[in-house]
Amino acid sequence: MAMIKLENVNKSFGDLHVLKDVNLEVEEGEKLVIIGPSGSGKSTTVRCMNFLEAPSSGHVYIDGTELTSKNKTKVVRESTSMVFQQFNLYPHMTVLKNLTLAPMKLHHKSKKEAEELAYHYLDIVGLKDKADVYPTTLSGGQQQRIAIARALCSQSKIILFDEPTSALDPETIQEVLDVMIKLAKENITMVVVTHEMGFARQVADRVIFMEDGQIIESGTPEHFFNNPESERVKQFLGKIIR
Repeated sequence: MAMIKLENVNKSFGDLHVLKDVNLEVEEGEKLVIIGPSGSGKSTTVRCMNFLEAPSSGHVYIDGTELTSKNKTKVVRESTSMVFQQFNLYPHMTVLKNLTLAPMKLHHKSKKEAEELAYHYLDIVGLKDKADVYPTTLSGGQQQRIAIARALCSQSKIILFDEPTSALDPETIQEVLDVMIKLAKENITMVVVTHEMGFARQVADRVIFMEDGQIIESGTPEHFFNNPESERVKQFLGKIIR
């Protein structure tokens, strides 16, 4: 059974038809990377996976359960976490409090349990020494690594990444990618929207290319980067890989 399944998903914003009959399955533990030009529907696809955007039509299944407007909070809370372009950390809370908030409020862990989780994942992202500082004192790369640690603290089966390095300066992109590369070795289902082709080549089990709200091509990184079938994919890769 697929961990994530999108079935004939359409999404419109007014007259703008953003997703057009998207069908996609992501297996448990799979690392799926979504690439494509801006405005192709990549982020909307990921946001439909956890009902941050409700599809205009079609069906979304998480771990065999269909997401609906009534059950979305429970299913998403139990199964998925998301890392955004903008870090979405609470500036008035320390790093530690940012990380323990959801485990305590949503998963009913004790303060001690939540803090143990937080320190464990801060260690994984290399920022254990930043537990007591406020997010605004950190660089963009550090804040994004904190956001990844926060997602891990939920102990979700699925982590969705929506262009996690797009708001970072070039010097800090690699430190975030290094953390994601480390995560990719774990049995976590990862869906990553990114323009980082080196990351896609190194980490992805499968890459899909989207344009105009549709999946144009899907394949392994080897297929995708060495022998793509679509002329549009060849054109896209030719412009961004030097």
